[in-house]
Amino acid sequence: MDKKTLFSKLPSVDKVLSNGCIIELEKQYPRSLIVEVIREQIDMARKKILALAEGEMESFDINEEILINEIKDQLKLKYALKLKRVINATGVVVHTNLGRSPMAEEIKEDLWLIASRYSNLEYDIESGKRGSRYSHLEDIVRKITGAEDVLVVNNNAAAVMLVLGTMAQGKEVITSRGELVEIGGSFRIPSVMEQSGAKLVEVGTTNKTYASDYEAAITENTGALLKVHTSNFRVVGFTNTPELEELREIGDKYDIPVIEDLGSGVFIDLSKYGLSYEPTVMDSLRKGADIVTFSGDKILGGPQAGIIVGKKKYIEKMKKNQMTRALRVDKFIICALEATMRYYIEEEIAIKKIPTLRMLTYTIDEIEEKAQRLHGMIGRLGIAAEVNIEVGHSQVGGGSLPLERIESRVISIVPESMSVSRLEESLRLCEDHIIGRIYDEKYIIDVRTLFDEEYEIICNQLKNILG
Repeated sequence: MDKKTLFSKLPSVDKVLSNGCIIELEKQYPRSLIVEVIREQIDMARKKILALAEGEMESFDINEEILINEIKDQLKLKYALKLKRVINATGVVVHTNLGRSPMAEEIKEDLWLIASRYSNLEYDIESGKRGSRYSHLEDIVRKITGAEDVLVVNNNAAAVMLVLGTMAQGKEVITSRGELVEIGGSFRIPSVMEQSGAKLVEVGTTNKTYASDYEAAITENTGALLKVHTSNFRVVGFTNTPELEELREIGDKYDIPVIEDLGSGVFIDLSKYGLSYEPTVMDSLRKGADIVTFSGDKILGGPQAGIIVGKKKYIEKMKKNQMTRALRVDKFIICALEATMRYYIEEEIAIKKIPTLRMLTYTIDEIEEKAQRLHGMIGRLGIAAEVNIEVGHSQVGGGSLPLERIESRVISIVPESMSVSRLEESLRLCEDHIIGRIYDEKYIIDVRTLFDEEYEIICNQLKNILG
């Protein structure tokens, strides 16, 4: 048999399209995509024939059933969403690369109902007139934080830019050198300030800044005093940073507003649950900040958003700023944020319902129980691997509590029939995309960041790979 004969056996696009299985696929996929994939698969078969050596042609089989199955697989792959659900087995709770904070299971019905139907996004049902999209969040955020007013934009960098662009455009903003942080993805506080139109005035040194440094830098053109909470790094040792109350005194003395960017931002004092203290939004407002900005996701456990709270007279001006429209949030974010915020009315409910808080506040006994259960399930699979429970450490992640390592329990797996790196790759590339880590030549699954329903998924994939 020669290559010309093999080429003649390749089916035409029209012939493949007339196949009953392919006709059924037209109910699931666009016809144009089906034609594209058929052409690609036929072309691939043609290239395989061209690459055949003399002695390989007799054994080369052009099987239409195999071709149809390959077309099905490629269609499924091409039509699938690029953004996929993954299983976070890393132990990093707020994992920036894996979508940061998972949201509460209970809010999905509310979110889908708003997303799939019309809503009163900018409509006041009581008056029958045009309303404001920001009004849906005002009551709940004011209730939780005690702030006079609230405004939500699409992320915290946008919040900082809008605040400075409204309150200090063309004016000087005094900030400590030790707080000029990079907030991820090479975006830096000085650059954000520059884009806002405010002029940065640095005071103090990297490790030591005093309230007197702020006061000495005040001029007739000073627009605001800015304090940035360094949530994603710590300077330790010979250090000093002025307290918010000290900046408040200076602000009152010279009639200058005080702004604090908390970055991550929390509503609950997590030190009660064994974590390091992080200033809460309520603390910042009580200590005298006129405006506080923070993220809606990360430790707060909601969707990505930048939340601005504080004095009504300043936030009213922000709402009228032309940039607000460019930075505004849509109905998905408003719904998800409002639904998440409701849990914060009662701290115990927030800890129980918001996955990020639940993961961060597990007791070691709860973590031990999770590890024992998963270990037992894996043990019953009979896979060719050494599987153990070990002491490990989780991380908060997401630029929050950078020095915090939380004691955890991990499942370590050393396969007998393949390398640890091959196991990691196989789990990562499987249909369920299980993301673990390799440590000390072992594959590590940290149970802290697993949901209960994911245990069986992990076991099924381990059995497929190592069974």
